[in-house]
Amino acid sequence: MRSEKFSFPGSDGQELAARLDLPETAPKAYALFAHCFTCNKDIFSAQRIAVGLAERGIAVLRFDFTGLGHSDGEFANTNFSSNVQDLLAAANHLRTTYEAPRLLVGHSLGGAAVLAAAGDIPEVQAVATIGAPSDPAHVAHHFTERRDEIEQRGEAEVQLAGRPFRIKKQFLEDIAAQRLAERVAGLRRPLLIFHAPLDETVGIENASGIFLAAKHPKSFISLDDADHLLKRKEDAVYVAEVLAAWAGRYLQTGDATSHPAQSAVAGSTEGTVVVRETGEGFLSQHIFVGPHRLRADEPRALGGDETGPTPYDLLLAALGSCTSMTMRMYAQRKKWALKRAQVTLSHQKIHAEDCADCETRDGKVDRIDRQIRLEGDLDESQREKLLEIADKCPVHRTLHSEVKIVTQREAIASDG
Repeated sequence: MRSEKFSFPGSDGQELAARLDLPETAPKAYALFAHCFTCNKDIFSAQRIAVGLAERGIAVLRFDFTGLGHSDGEFANTNFSSNVQDLLAAANHLRTTYEAPRLLVGHSLGGAAVLAAAGDIPEVQAVATIGAPSDPAHVAHHFTERRDEIEQRGEAEVQLAGRPFRIKKQFLEDIAAQRLAERVAGLRRPLLIFHAPLDETVGIENASGIFLAAKHPKSFISLDDADHLLKRKEDAVYVAEVLAAWAGRYLQTGDATSHPAQSAVAGSTEGTVVVRETGEGFLSQHIFVGPHRLRADEPRALGGDETGPTPYDLLLAALGSCTSMTMRMYAQRKKWALKRAQVTLSHQKIHAEDCADCETRDGKVDRIDRQIRLEGDLDESQREKLLEIADKCPVHRTLHSEVKIVTQREAIASDG
């Protein structure tokens, strides 16, 4: 599993700090995680659930809402509606740089936010809540003692989770105006509700309210004696395991509304590759090969961020994998006892005058050094033959043949 940190513009233009947890292989789907009220993306439960999903093939974007964690903006100027708009901005960022989220997960008030936002994200195929209130106005109980002051003075400082926050009257007005039950009733997506019966922060009756408002398919999972913030590792791990198994039933592949580059690949002929800038850093690229995704970048010394292999690394990988596959197919056909092949490659530019068998005599030429290790009960003649076969792999032949590259400008509605 790997993790990437970046920022994106929120609903009001403020930069929101985000982290994307990715599986080692191409993600099966992307998920968007909304944290609890006054929490941040790095709270333990968010970390553990995101990592758990990534370990099961689902990439997870978690971010700090405006004014919280490492995001810009003033918390006092935010409300439930702005949180929903931040979620939509996060979904749009995923849509334009990776792939639109097909799973929404929200914890506590973040759960209410994903329920409110889901209908405005057409690609979403499943929604899950953890300890979510059935009505956003539920959070007002955190500052009951200061409510009169907020109403009269327009704002007041309250203590939440041991930290001071300014709450304005507009926040109270906004949560009072929400009609979350209507949004849940019109969700039209599979819904999974996690809730602990002994949750002292958001009572179990909230789970009942959400469940009754929702249409099928809907499911409820009891978290037994877990606390509201899922501070115990085993509780967070359990949620991740159950969530991944449940979501796998609904997260379809090949969605036509996914990333535009992926759609182009899905409809193209075999052998087509689409490369698209990620929008992160200066040189990083997404590479789409059918259902597979790779990444390319350059070292920091060359202006990159080292988020993926370099183009030359990928060239060597193509030659190395083709070499190994070609030897494997030949050994299989001959029924030779090749246990494992390993190909190690490196690339450098050398002066032409230092290459005795090169036709080019001036300037520099590219040199690829390739070492092949063959494991198995093979005699010397078999080993020599496999080395000979290595030179006949298709990529090797391509590199040695004349290659013509034809570049065309794609016709699109706007170059912007």
